[in-house]
Amino acid sequence: MHYLADLPFTASRWLDETTSSHETLLEQNRALRAQNLRLLAELQKYESLQAENLRLRDLVDSSFKIGDRVLVAELSAVDLDPYKQQVIINKGGVSGAFVGQPVLDAHAVMGQVTSVSPFASTVLLITDTSHALPVQVLRNGLRTIALGTGRIDELKLPYLPTNSDIVEGDLLVTSGLGGKFPPGYPVAKVTRIDRSPDAPFSVVLAEPRAHLDRSREVLLVWTVPNQLSVAPADPPPEAAPAPAQPPQDLTDDSQAEPET
Repeated sequence: MHYLADLPFTASRWLDETTSSHETLLEQNRALRAQNLRLLAELQKYESLQAENLRLRDLVDSSFKIGDRVLVAELSAVDLDPYKQQVIINKGGVSGAFVGQPVLDAHAVMGQVTSVSPFASTVLLITDTSHALPVQVLRNGLRTIALGTGRIDELKLPYLPTNSDIVEGDLLVTSGLGGKFPPGYPVAKVTRIDRSPDAPFSVVLAEPRAHLDRSREVLLVWTVPNQLSVAPADPPPEAAPAPAQPPQDLTDDSQAEPET
């Protein structure tokens, strides 16, 4: 009797709950889908941040290997001219950048600064057709010039005689003879050698070790030896009065000179 009397109210509540539950489920489904989209977007951002973190760690590791003073910069633009291989970075004269400054990524030499503004600099890549870089074979010290070809993945070494001691796989490093790049920085790996008995020079191609088309962060390099050699340029005028001093003072000056 109680069950039959309560049956209309029970049926009404069941219908209300069923209807409301369906609407609630639809609303929750829409909310969860929107939340899922937001989470996927944030996950993409986190993956990008993780990749950037790995690149920065590689840069820090390479800066320790270099041993010179470095500054991390970021690419802000790429020259769209198909005949130019150059990029723009977000560090300029205010940060101490200068024309001719070497630029590296986490793997090898990228290029050098060609123009500087207060807050940006233009970097000419080593693959540009107007760029020439003195290099040497790490295995035996053979010196030559690496020229840009206009292709992002290729350098050429046109001045090697056919009997030169160079093989595929040799690592090319900076020789330091050009006055721009300190010696010992990796540049490229030899990928192709064509020797013809009728030609005086071999056709040698190399692939840059730097990720010229992928690197986002770069290193501006100041070489410590150059700074130390320039710093003591002012003291010599103080040595002019030395001849008027007694011999004992001259001995003291001669001892002080190597310290400066």
